[in-house]
Amino acid sequence: MTRANTRAILSCLLAAMASPAVVADAPADSGKLAVTATPAAMLTPAALEMSRAEIGEILINNDNVFDLEDPDEDKALYRFANRIHMTTRSDVIAEQLLFQPGDRFSSQSLAESERLLRENRYLQDATIRPVRLEDGTVDIEVETSDSWTLVPKLSLSRSGGTNSGTIGVQEMNLLGTGIGVELEYKSDVDRDSALVAFTDRNLFGSRYSLNALLANNSDGSTQFLELEKPFYSLDSRNAKGFSYYKDDEIEFYYNLGEKLGDYRHQASEQEFLLGWSKGLHDGWTRRYTTGVAFDVDRFSAVANDEYPAVPIPEDRTLYYPFFGIEVLEDRYEKVTNSDQMNRTEDRFLGTRLSARLGVATETLGSDRNALIYNATAQKGFGSFESKTLLLSASLDGRLADSGSQNVTLDMSARYYWRQSEHRLLYLMLTGTLGDNLDLDQYLLIGGDSGLRGYPLRYQTGNKRALFSIEQRFFTDWYPFHLFNIGAAVFADVGRAWGEAPLTTSDNPWLSDVGFGLRIGNTRSGLGRMAHIDLAFPLNSANGIADVQFLVSTHKSF
Repeated sequence: MTRANTRAILSCLLAAMASPAVVADAPADSGKLAVTATPAAMLTPAALEMSRAEIGEILINNDNVFDLEDPDEDKALYRFANRIHMTTRSDVIAEQLLFQPGDRFSSQSLAESERLLRENRYLQDATIRPVRLEDGTVDIEVETSDSWTLVPKLSLSRSGGTNSGTIGVQEMNLLGTGIGVELEYKSDVDRDSALVAFTDRNLFGSRYSLNALLANNSDGSTQFLELEKPFYSLDSRNAKGFSYYKDDEIEFYYNLGEKLGDYRHQASEQEFLLGWSKGLHDGWTRRYTTGVAFDVDRFSAVANDEYPAVPIPEDRTLYYPFFGIEVLEDRYEKVTNSDQMNRTEDRFLGTRLSARLGVATETLGSDRNALIYNATAQKGFGSFESKTLLLSASLDGRLADSGSQNVTLDMSARYYWRQSEHRLLYLMLTGTLGDNLDLDQYLLIGGDSGLRGYPLRYQTGNKRALFSIEQRFFTDWYPFHLFNIGAAVFADVGRAWGEAPLTTSDNPWLSDVGFGLRIGNTRSGLGRMAHIDLAFPLNSANGIADVQFLVSTHKSF
């Protein structure tokens, strides 16, 4: 044993004898783990890892949606909701943990298990902590709280001067099994759709996941099936999967928010993938993937069309094997009141680098010889407790005999400045550069993509830029213990320009200012946030209304 380790152990023992804090015994009828008094200093991750403690008993306590021990929630309505809600089964939670009895204690596996549990929409939160140490064995308590998962979906929204609506029902935790099912009818500017969907992240208690969707649309249909065993943790050693996607729909050319023409797009994609890794070492993991992909896109004119004839994108047939690599750093931070309200967020602050290269040849059935490439980079700086900068970039495209095709370079910077517990300043700058884009891949910007004062899909081009600044306000107002209330004041500046189908004008820079309410619901498994905004365009040419009223739902603030 080194002298440094000896000093550290002695320091932990002295702190334990001096510390009055203990883990108290739980009442016998509480359902909590009854533990003897253990000095808190001996339960710190550093002390447990240094003592090479082994994991003993794992007790899972899953709380219902409402806390009836809170007088504000001990109401008839909430008691009834708890009675009819089936809480998540303990085995469903246990199957997702990255540790089990007999394993060596690892603070990393506990922290990552928390993140995995919080990814489930049927859980509001998850906490994992050591509660008792005896004879080198540490007992672990896993405490979760359920979300309300049976959700009737009835919504109306307005964004970019157009309306959309949804009606349906979704259950995200069928009989407490973690299985999700959904029936939905929705209508938006593009199409009407009736769909059924199924998802299970731990199929039959395994690490495999299954996702399926069938949609009957007013202009075609959509089918999707995915069965995979992903790299479910940083220490995962292998991955495998298969995905199938088929879609038939009508797509549109836009300019100034108006449809200029349309075409039919029939897409078919399949992919088989295998992955392997040596796991997590010194805070980093490296993953390799290989497989084969089949991408077919067919385009045609729309029969009996109401629009004039327009250019039709060229068909594409790409069959190719591929190889990929990813390097990922284990650096995450827990935060609240950042992109969500009163909900624990796991934010990535590390470095992530990935690249993938595929080789399509006419010999394998492709319609061209081409290299299909993708590369991404992501890096975080600072801390969400004060100031944070998140940078990301991605490059996609094809290199064929005729030169570069469908090349896009995306870049983004997001800055968070924590001013107080209830105030946060958010800045976002994004940009995209396109070169020799396929006709179905040109860039759009408008009220549905960040320029809140303008109609949706207002400008088109092969270049795009957007800057937004938003002062966010978080309140303690918690009406009926169901809704969290916030507000925002914002300004946007953006533009799409350059080459575009059917448009020749050099689009000007657009800007807007506005304010709005944010209404979050941490009780619901949907995890969505309602936005009610008034936006004022500062470039009000072409008959744009002086005020844009937007009602929509988003995943974040």
